[in-house]
Amino acid sequence: MRAARRAMEVFVTRRIPAAGLRALSEAGGCTVQQWDSDEPIPRAELLAGVAGKQGLLCLLSDRIDKEVLDAAGSSLKVISTMSVGFDHLALQEIKKRGIRVGYTPDVLTDATAELSVALLLATCRRLPESVEEVKNGGWTTWKPLWMCGYGLSDSTVGIIGLGRIGQAVARRLKPFGIKKFLYAGSRPKPEIAAEFQAEFVPIMRLAEESDFIVVTCSLTPETQGICNKDFFCRMKKTSVFINTSRGAVVNQEDLYDALVNGQIAAAGLDVTTPEPLPTDHPLLSLKNCVILPHIGSATYATRNTMSVLAANNLLAGLKGELMPSELLL
Repeated sequence: MRAARRAMEVFVTRRIPAAGLRALSEAGGCTVQQWDSDEPIPRAELLAGVAGKQGLLCLLSDRIDKEVLDAAGSSLKVISTMSVGFDHLALQEIKKRGIRVGYTPDVLTDATAELSVALLLATCRRLPESVEEVKNGGWTTWKPLWMCGYGLSDSTVGIIGLGRIGQAVARRLKPFGIKKFLYAGSRPKPEIAAEFQAEFVPIMRLAEESDFIVVTCSLTPETQGICNKDFFCRMKKTSVFINTSRGAVVNQEDLYDALVNGQIAAAGLDVTTPEPLPTDHPLLSLKNCVILPHIGSATYATRNTMSVLAANNLLAGLKGELMPSELLL
């Protein structure tokens, strides 16, 4: 008589939406252990939890490095991250060990693009500042120049990284009457850019000519710190800078100087370094800097879909099947 097949053991590093956990729990032959908290798992708990597991479902805030992989041991076959980004994963080390990786692109494109546009409008039209004035008694009467900002109509928008999210941002901004789209990146994408009549330009020319700049690129060694003092010095004094990609794409000290010295008009960030940003960080003292707590994909529907895709990636990998979204190493 054949022995029963041993259940695959999976470790989940955080409390995830119920739909994703249900997909794991209802899968036959899968035992789930979870760090059941909304707060990040302590390092010691992560190292203990992953030991001997075949699968790991993690989040963007979990640093999966050599130490974690060593703690997991040779049994670890699949890592599934509930994120589109993967700069928290030690990919070379993972590849060396033959571990497969799943991630969740595409499903958060619309939500992140919506948030990017919302953040752009909130920043350029000074919405958080205006709300505060209503609350603190600063609203005394109608004044011709009070709380004036910058409008999108007839403007030039520069997008750094015309990938899925960059395209979705351009698609949503186009009806506002944008005069011209520019984009910068690793290579021109004429077929994609044609939809927006967008022109591929060097990043410094994009800085010089854009009224609004939206950063939606991936974090790579080439893009790390790309928005620095030289970049901000090229921007117009009336231009607005938005980052919804990764915090490390921006040199935050240089951004602070540009905002304080009036080199640029305003900035809106959904991502920072570190995350969360300390409450005494200099950027938080500025009225012309709007900072959100990395909520680009934060809609109920999107987070549910992300969790299910992450679960399905993990399950497919454990069975040796094709993943719905595999990161090819």
